[in-house]
Amino acid sequence: MSLTFTFDPALTPDLRDGVLDLWTDVTDAGGSVGFVPPAVRDDIRAELVKHMVAMAEGRTRLLVGHDETGRVAATAFLTLNTHRLMTHWLWLYTVMVHPRHQGRGYGRDLMAAAADAARTLDGIEAIRLTCRGGLGLERFYESCGYKEVGRVPGAIRVAPGDDRDDVVMLLPLA
Repeated sequence: MSLTFTFDPALTPDLRDGVLDLWTDVTDAGGSVGFVPPAVRDDIRAELVKHMVAMAEGRTRLLVGHDETGRVAATAFLTLNTHRLMTHWLWLYTVMVHPRHQGRGYGRDLMAAAADAARTLDGIEAIRLTCRGGLGLERFYESCGYKEVGRVPGAIRVAPGDDRDDVVMLLPLA
């Protein structure tokens, strides 16, 4: 089975809870999504609310993938630039595939769906994202067509004595 992707879905309580569940499960599995395990659901909820406010303001768009049972299985947030000199590219944040679905190619499907969604937005020519070094994520994103364009050594402190590089990746859409 493959995932069914929806760009800009209606933000229902079920969808909100599904994204929160996904984010919590991905964090607990060690995913690089802004938190470290064990997940603190209220902290993740507060961050999700920030994303939802940005969505309501039109600054962020949601791409969600549902599995064959209708459960939220993958997400990515596409965030538009507000700086007048950078409106030709957007950021891709909080890219997640549920751990129970990993290893099936759904991550590549999500990245392709994110690129397709970005191409529907007027004037968008590229996608930028950052990832945490030390997990092999750069290789995954490179396999999806992204190029590493910058790296800040030790910029992410996962824990005392565990600093990781912040890696900037770019996907031209043309």
